[in-house]
Amino acid sequence: MPEKLLFGKYELGKLLGCGAFAKVYHAREINSGKSVAIKVINKSNICNKDGIPDKKIEREVSIMRQLQHPYIVKLHEVLATKTKIYFIMEYVKGGELFNLIANKSRFSEDLSRKCFQQLISAVNYCHLRGVYHRDLKPENILIDENGDIKVSDFGLSATTDQIQSFDGLLHTVCGTPAYVAPEILTIKGYDGAKTDIWSCGIILYIMIAGYFPFYDQNLMLMYKKIYKGEFRCPKWMSPDVKRILSRLLDVNPGTRITIDEIIRDPWFRKGLKFIKFSGEEENKDSLISNSFNAFDLISFSSGLDISGLLKSNNPMDDLERMVVEESPERLIERIEELGKKENFRLRKKKDWGIEMKVQNGKVTMRLDVYRLTEHLVIMEVQKNDGDGDLYKDVWRNKLKPIILGQQIPKIEDSDS
Repeated sequence: MPEKLLFGKYELGKLLGCGAFAKVYHAREINSGKSVAIKVINKSNICNKDGIPDKKIEREVSIMRQLQHPYIVKLHEVLATKTKIYFIMEYVKGGELFNLIANKSRFSEDLSRKCFQQLISAVNYCHLRGVYHRDLKPENILIDENGDIKVSDFGLSATTDQIQSFDGLLHTVCGTPAYVAPEILTIKGYDGAKTDIWSCGIILYIMIAGYFPFYDQNLMLMYKKIYKGEFRCPKWMSPDVKRILSRLLDVNPGTRITIDEIIRDPWFRKGLKFIKFSGEEENKDSLISNSFNAFDLISFSSGLDISGLLKSNNPMDDLERMVVEESPERLIERIEELGKKENFRLRKKKDWGIEMKVQNGKVTMRLDVYRLTEHLVIMEVQKNDGDGDLYKDVWRNKLKPIILGQQIPKIEDSDS
């Protein structure tokens, strides 16, 4: 049990749960009296013999600080001592969806649909930001006091940066056996978005049926059932539910239903409520806008970056952000024009991203563009590696003027 009073700010309470590398406690913020959940990780459990931390922890925080959605557990801040790291998170009172299903035996179709709609909204939000959960299951979905879901535990999540360039797929085998998609069991690689959709299908089936579609005490026999994709629906399932489940649990990822198709499904849309961000109603066709909102701006706070808690150097020192009145397309176009003029090596990444190498690869920097409003974007530039002074020179004297639409000043000899 850690100290009762944490950083003079949080009073720790009862233990809520234990994992392989962490314990989660209920706590109270002293000033406000607000309940929070605190995930406590021993650094000794996540560092190798040389004291280098597991990158999964950094990735989990990096992912969670980006995700500000009504149906995803919020990460408030990260604190640390010499021996421990503390994730201060939203406290979700109702417990796990798994326990709620077990207590009720099964959900009604209407309640299952409501939870499924919220789950798809959260998953779609993640996918639009290049995040794939990879361990969606009722144990990782919490229920708040209003009966709404909160997706949690992004410890196994992947991002677009981890996708292999040679085939555009993920290759790490992970997840909980009863929920994994059949393509994860092969050596060919898989699409993170499509495997999350499969897991959503398993969750929907469990909510309505009260048991797993594919299960066997023998793990290999269960994998065979998953790979074949043969399951039976109980008699109380409506034809519309059976139809959407057949699309969700399609063993062929190429023909498996997409989120866009799910959102257009008549059964799914029944009683659908659109969530709101910053007073703007959510896009009715995609359930979530691919634009920035107030929550996204808050998530840019460097207070949620824990790299400095895990190692001595802080990459945030080489990070620049600015708001620019320009379209992403035109901004990328200007950067590409600069790259050609200066002989910089450019490599496009994801939707609005570029990796740029300058002066024979002495500096590598990453540029990302995020749409803020219809007319504004956020430009984020960060040095990945190389000469820090050269990075600052290129940023201030060449890249920044181009981003702001300014002419690069000519540098004249002092003798002229």
